[in-house]
Amino acid sequence: MTDPASPNSGAPNADFNRQRNRNRLVLVLIAAFFFVPMLVAGILRFTDHHPAVNRQHGELLEPKPDLRAHEPRLADGKPYPWQPQARVWRILVAPQPGCFDACVKLSRELDTVWQLFGKDADQVDILWFGALPEGAARPASLRLLADSPSTRALLPRLNDPAGTPVYVIDPNGFVILRYAPGFEPGGLRADLVKLLKLM
Repeated sequence: MTDPASPNSGAPNADFNRQRNRNRLVLVLIAAFFFVPMLVAGILRFTDHHPAVNRQHGELLEPKPDLRAHEPRLADGKPYPWQPQARVWRILVAPQPGCFDACVKLSRELDTVWQLFGKDADQVDILWFGALPEGAARPASLRLLADSPSTRALLPRLNDPAGTPVYVIDPNGFVILRYAPGFEPGGLRADLVKLLKLM
């Protein structure tokens, strides 16, 4: 029989206590692994904070300019009807006179964005007010429009000293997003991919 006074008599109890504490720590870590993310998500939701990945890259316009009464005309004079039932989204560019190198660069970026839509490319038109500068890209979806001062007047902060902004128009004819001059083309594509999925 082991003598309770023996130096070794507490060893099994010490081992048992260490194992029990280790098990408790593992349980606490497992619980934290599951519940801390839920807690953080709940706090973000109720304080109206959202990760940047869930936000659009362009500026969401409020109120949304209504172009329905301003049906564009193509450069050859033919009408370009909105036709909401066709579910076509539009990228609108309304450059100022004298936009050359910057507009060539912008046209090529928009051409790349359009090509990356793949099978959904037919659901996106690029509307461009006025003539294209020499050397500009001409994607198949490009529609050259006759200039329209009444439409230009409805586009928020069109005359930006930093350059030419770009707008996204929904199938009904509402301008919903604005992209400041020098925007990242990948952000425009990401936003439109999300919008196309809503169709």
